[in-house]
Amino acid sequence: MAGLIGTGLSGILSLQAALNTTGNNITNANTPGYSRQEVVFETQDARRTGAGSIGTGVNVANIRRLADQYLVQQVREDSSLFGEQNALNAELSRLDNLLGGESTGLNTALNNFFASLQNAAEDPASLPQRQLVLSEAQQVVNRFEAINQELIQQRESVKTQMQQGAADANTLLKSIAELNLAISESPGLAQGRMPNELMDKRDEALRKLSELVNVRVTESEGSQVNVSLANGQALVVGSNASQLGTRTSPEDPVRLQFTLTAGGRTMGVDDQITGGKLGGLRRFESEALNPARDQLGRVAIGLQETMNHQHEIGMDLEGDLGGLFFSDMNREAYQRGRVVASENNAEPRDARLAVEITDSQDLQAGSWTLQFTGDGRDYELVDDSNGDVVNRGRLPASTTAEITMPGFNIRVESGTFSPDDKFSIQPTRLGASNISLEVEREEDLAFASPVRAEGSLGNAGKAKIDQGRMLDVRNPFTNSLLPDFQQKGQLSPPLEIRFRELGSGEMVYDLYNADTGALVENGDTTVPRNVYQDGLSNKLFTEDPASPDYRGYQFEISGKPADGDVFTIGYNTNGTSDNRNAELLAALGTANTLNNGSQNFTESYAGLVEDVGVKTRQSQLDKEAGQTLLAQSSNQRESVSGVNLDEEAGKLIQYQAAYNASAQVMSVAQDLFNTLLQSFR
Repeated sequence: MAGLIGTGLSGILSLQAALNTTGNNITNANTPGYSRQEVVFETQDARRTGAGSIGTGVNVANIRRLADQYLVQQVREDSSLFGEQNALNAELSRLDNLLGGESTGLNTALNNFFASLQNAAEDPASLPQRQLVLSEAQQVVNRFEAINQELIQQRESVKTQMQQGAADANTLLKSIAELNLAISESPGLAQGRMPNELMDKRDEALRKLSELVNVRVTESEGSQVNVSLANGQALVVGSNASQLGTRTSPEDPVRLQFTLTAGGRTMGVDDQITGGKLGGLRRFESEALNPARDQLGRVAIGLQETMNHQHEIGMDLEGDLGGLFFSDMNREAYQRGRVVASENNAEPRDARLAVEITDSQDLQAGSWTLQFTGDGRDYELVDDSNGDVVNRGRLPASTTAEITMPGFNIRVESGTFSPDDKFSIQPTRLGASNISLEVEREEDLAFASPVRAEGSLGNAGKAKIDQGRMLDVRNPFTNSLLPDFQQKGQLSPPLEIRFRELGSGEMVYDLYNADTGALVENGDTTVPRNVYQDGLSNKLFTEDPASPDYRGYQFEISGKPADGDVFTIGYNTNGTSDNRNAELLAALGTANTLNNGSQNFTESYAGLVEDVGVKTRQSQLDKEAGQTLLAQSSNQRESVSGVNLDEEAGKLIQYQAAYNASAQVMSVAQDLFNTLLQSFR
């Protein structure tokens, strides 16, 4: 009887464990990271008799956790991929909406500004039209500033997310280390009885960590796991967790750099943070945000240079030469702000460098790293976008030097340089924040040309002189006013072009001072030497700024002049109705003045919008693909580890019936025992 009762009791106890396990599965069906468990039954040792072996019941050998580590790892990898694309797409979408929005973008303001210039050119003396130009110009400045501020805010938002992500990762790393310890100390581990709940919690923590950053997980002794970054830098070793952090980048103080602290030692791991949300944020900053600021700044600098140059060679409503329209792109503070010295540079850190924009047409959007090698006088200029060395050389003993690049020069003015010193060169990044409107009064808008020409009423020939074009009013090498424009409101000297026919029939022209009648010399050679080419449009002056004959303007005469014909060139006094410079200012809206003469301002900005839009669409596709992969791997894991409620309900019925049967065995054993007792009464 005792054997029958023991057999029934073993069944009841084992099936009770099975019912508890099934119930636990059902109640945890919606618990994230839970892995389905099942009871592993084994037969108890049989009792040997002369008639053979008689079974003694059943034992619960183990409660097994159903988990496929390959599928678990696949879920981690797909979580990292999706986390990266999701973060990247979210930030790109925000940037795309900002730059491409009709009310938030730049193109509407640019179009309105140049349209106002075109309208003003139709009535250049109208003060209301001039006021509209100033208003629209200020709107352009405001849009540059607003977009730049939005980009700065987004940069700060990314930095906040990086800091929070590092803090979340640390919480998970600490949890994984603690679970490692708890698992290794779990009773029955040596017999293969795993602490299922702890294993699930650890796998779920690893999955959440993978959403933040791509990690490698390897098993170690005592069923522990070691966690490292993709390149092998340890994050968790057994029960010890390192700590992720952020700090201001020594190369650029507005950026954050990721760090890893372990054993009291902190190192930079910025380049090792890939995948996951943190990797996506890093990619957005380097692949989209910084290039967008660089490109926006290039448009601002191009607008400053071209508008300022054209406005300075015009004449305002009061007869004065035009001044700066927008702020000077090469203010000393702006030039120095384009160079950022690394905090890791050797003492005494007294280097003085500046970046001068030389030609916005050739200027490329981007950043470069100037690094010194050897004894501190050898240098290399590295393109940050691809790591290529684009310029190298050696500083002279005096230190002062210029490093020439397309569109800008790096001036090395003074200081001490040591090996491994680095400087970030950012010619355009601050361009959108450095633009402001300089013209304050409507009367100061230079819509007229300061020079004009006319033919004498007594001219007998059919030659005509055009109204000329201004080249410059300043010496491009010294930035001082050219001699012809140094006297306010005057051309010094006003000129007369007098034609005379030589005995050979050849027509020549001489230049005279219209005020004094004196012959004007060209350089070191005394005129006459200007031969008129009949049938062609004859340029009167050189256009080479290095020539001593350079006057900063150009006129052309065409047609057939007669002997004694005279043309005069003088200052455009009282030229209030002259709109020549206004038309040239308006024409800058469609002139290809950027990207090596292939784009105008709106096209260049549209290129920025298109580039961000393409990246946004691609990231959306990548996000959807990553989401699909994650869903597939999650479903595969669920097919092995997930709880199927129908299946568990079937097991409940199965185990309940077996439990009842085992109870019936015990009941039968009890009846037999009672019958045996009654037979002795």
